[in-house]
Amino acid sequence: MKRRVAYGVDNYEELVRDNGYFVDKTPYIEKLETIKNPVFLRPRRFGKSLWCRILDAYYNVNRKDDFDRLFGHTYIGHYPTPLRNAYIILPLNFSIIDPKGTIEEIERRFDYMCNLRLRTTVGLAEAQFQNRVEVDLNRSISDNLEHVLTHIEHYHLPPLYIIIDEYDNFANQLIMANRDQLYRELTADDSFLKIFFKILKEGRGAGTIANVYITGVLPITIDDLASSFNIATFLTLDSEFEAMLGFTQAEVDRLLDNIYQDYGFDPVTRPEVDAIIKNHYNGYRFVTSDGEALYNSTILMYFLRDFTRHRQIPKFLTDQNLRTDLSWIKRITGAHPADTEALIGQLTTENTISYDDNMLTNKFNMSQFFAPSFHPVSLFYLGLLTRRDLFVMSLPNLNMRQIFAEYFNELHHIDVSTRYADMMQRFVNHPDLEQLFTGYWEQYVSQLPEAIFSQVNENFYRTTFFELCSRYLSHWFTWNVERSYPQGKSDLEFVGKYHEKFSGLRWVIEFKYYSNAELNRLRTSVDSFQLQLEDIEQVAGYVEGLKAEYPEARISQYVIYCFGNQGFRVFTV
Repeated sequence: MKRRVAYGVDNYEELVRDNGYFVDKTPYIEKLETIKNPVFLRPRRFGKSLWCRILDAYYNVNRKDDFDRLFGHTYIGHYPTPLRNAYIILPLNFSIIDPKGTIEEIERRFDYMCNLRLRTTVGLAEAQFQNRVEVDLNRSISDNLEHVLTHIEHYHLPPLYIIIDEYDNFANQLIMANRDQLYRELTADDSFLKIFFKILKEGRGAGTIANVYITGVLPITIDDLASSFNIATFLTLDSEFEAMLGFTQAEVDRLLDNIYQDYGFDPVTRPEVDAIIKNHYNGYRFVTSDGEALYNSTILMYFLRDFTRHRQIPKFLTDQNLRTDLSWIKRITGAHPADTEALIGQLTTENTISYDDNMLTNKFNMSQFFAPSFHPVSLFYLGLLTRRDLFVMSLPNLNMRQIFAEYFNELHHIDVSTRYADMMQRFVNHPDLEQLFTGYWEQYVSQLPEAIFSQVNENFYRTTFFELCSRYLSHWFTWNVERSYPQGKSDLEFVGKYHEKFSGLRWVIEFKYYSNAELNRLRTSVDSFQLQLEDIEQVAGYVEGLKAEYPEARISQYVIYCFGNQGFRVFTV
């Protein structure tokens, strides 16, 4: 039976049962056993929930008989630790807690949902508890947990291993909804949440809790709870654990090897597929800027699911769920709309923003998180930015570039939906880059506010042109932005999909920008401007590298000059 690409599956048992493709991260189980109370933060869609379920299955004292079935195909199955199947597992998922209403209503829902989970845990561990413990749904989770821990201590039962997934989810929803007062009540010294974490700390000290694994997205809540759980070990920026979630290039290569073999894909298509997924899903560096970049694992599986189902490159390469992260930008900068425009403008035009590396490791609180100086750090934890070096961050991949360009259009009320059908249809019938760029300039650039032209540069024109084309032409093309060659990085490339009408077509485009003032200093006009020799040599260098990789490709090369808001020239080299 062919293995299945399991997109969005966070149930490990389902993944094994359905013979889903699996990137084996179980060597990290042994590493985690050396860490007390690990806290590991990652952006959404990096496989955090699946990892929690793997830990649950591995340590659960009542899953001994399932060990070979669940882990026989993994590293940890061949080299298990002495602690395998050693604990009673209490898995908690805070994302199911509804933060609506008053703090008292939130507390009731928190107690109820956690108590249900604790009752299930006690029921599944009947062999240990032997009906001597009752979880009373009318009591707080803290009271019930204390009762269970006392019983574990008295009868020398296996300790609890507590796994908290999405620890900050309902707290983040309060932040997103501008319910700051409720958030402050949630993290106050006498809050139910702090009392709960104090019980965890006490259990760890008494040995009735073997360990507490916590995962989530943002560091705000755990830092605001520090006084009640100051025993946490933060692994988010630890180089030893950087690749625990997210795929390395070697892992992706092995995954693609298996898929190509299992599904009988033509190996000739592999370089094109490799380039697409690297451009769109790779690029995340969480610890150092010079380390290996990671793939967003869940979004990669989104691509591979459609790729294996339809046996061709999907039309849409961006998971729509990614766009929901933009709401965080609105919340972070929402108090100052000018800050929002400045931030989005900076990333759209420069694709870089400076940051203070020390801020990534400082203690956070909610007020700091929304300060303009913290914006890069906030977006880093949300997965919208990544490290480029020790001084600047940038957008990690083409998915994020598209999303930020879309947000730029939204902020400036630029229509990208109703006026482009004719020009795109003409292009599909008769591909002509100059005609296509003319349509972009007349329909898109003409809508830009006058003030924008003091900020634009070649990256801005390249990014917005790419984003517009990707909306309408992704059925036939994919794109490379800043693709590396021995001679440097090309600006933009059109790549015809191997299974569509423009298969084998590759256009290499170099963008150059002159401000209105620079054009005046040259004492020339847009119409009389000539192709520059150094630009010919530059784009020719990229094409030389491209021909070496794809000798059968039909390659064309272009230079596009943009002159402030005065016009443009497209030259075929």
